[in-house]
Amino acid sequence: MGSWWRQLSGAAKFQLFSRLSLQMGAVFVVGSMAIRAGPWQFVAGIVVAGIAAVVLLHGQPEFALSPNTLSRRRVLAVAVTTLAAVWLSYCGIARTTTNESTFEHVRFTGICVAVLAMFSIVPFIRHRWWVVLALSLATGLAYSSSLAQGIETVAATFLTGAVVVGTTLLTMWGLRVVEDLDRAKVVEAELQVAQERLRFARDLHDVVGRSFSAIAVKSELAVLLSRSGDTERAVTEMGEVKALAVESMGQMRELVRGYRGIDLTSEVAGARSLLSAVGCRLVVEGDPASVPARLHEVAAWVVREGTTNIVEHSTATSAILAFGNAGMSLRNDHPNGPPGERSGLRGLAERLEPLGATLDSVESPEEFRLEIHWEKSDYPISRR
Repeated sequence: MGSWWRQLSGAAKFQLFSRLSLQMGAVFVVGSMAIRAGPWQFVAGIVVAGIAAVVLLHGQPEFALSPNTLSRRRVLAVAVTTLAAVWLSYCGIARTTTNESTFEHVRFTGICVAVLAMFSIVPFIRHRWWVVLALSLATGLAYSSSLAQGIETVAATFLTGAVVVGTTLLTMWGLRVVEDLDRAKVVEAELQVAQERLRFARDLHDVVGRSFSAIAVKSELAVLLSRSGDTERAVTEMGEVKALAVESMGQMRELVRGYRGIDLTSEVAGARSLLSAVGCRLVVEGDPASVPARLHEVAAWVVREGTTNIVEHSTATSAILAFGNAGMSLRNDHPNGPPGERSGLRGLAERLEPLGATLDSVESPEEFRLEIHWEKSDYPISRR
């Protein structure tokens, strides 16, 4: 259960909390009503209706954590039928009894069942306020022996029903707000990745686009000159094409080197910002300056790839980036399923191998840990 709870997203946890809160509210209402219901026959009706209401709240799609729609529909149909049967049964008793005390108990039970229906069914359907009014009028007509008593029953049922429907609607509104915020965090993280890709594509176009255009024009000119017999000028143009190609290759290498030659300190700051955008708090232990100079670039790539890994393969709420004399580690909670084949981590391992460093990844239901070791030492990487 603990592992299952930790793997839930923040929105799913709030969804489960909201459903349980409403169900506990229904249990409290049923208990309060049952105390006043009188004989056990009426207490039993309220309890059965209460159980049906709790089941209805559990099966509503707005609170569902699993996609089993068919099963939910069957459960909802049975629970709705149970509530209707209880209400109609006591309605029949109210129409046939001649005992005033029994009638009052039946009337109270009928109002309770109607309120429970409003609590667990009405907020989730269209035209809910008209349904509240119609159910209140039906309860007043079915469970009243006089006009004054009917008006009193309708008013009591409508006012109580309006309160419980409003409470449920406010809970659902809060749930939608949390879901929107959760989606916004994911979209923000995706936008940051997309902006970085667009920046690199723009830089690549600006740096080498002009050179490639010049190469194409001069190559075409060299072909025309060669066909016209002016081989000397054609050779000159091809020489310029070669020079442009060499220059373009150098510019591209500088661009890629500038993109890949990332700064460790900047990457740590970027990781903190990106993880914060998806609701994950990053704690940094140790000093990035303790990383050997020859490993600064690859350590920055470890931070970048590890951060991407957290965003794409977890619902982490906290992560720890630790630097030590013998290596570094990045740990996060709430990994999503087995690690599988992750090309980014394989690429990191290939980068580390020529530098005499190694990469290890360990995953459990509670934590994913990425460790880099670059030299033997008696002092292990900081652990918790």
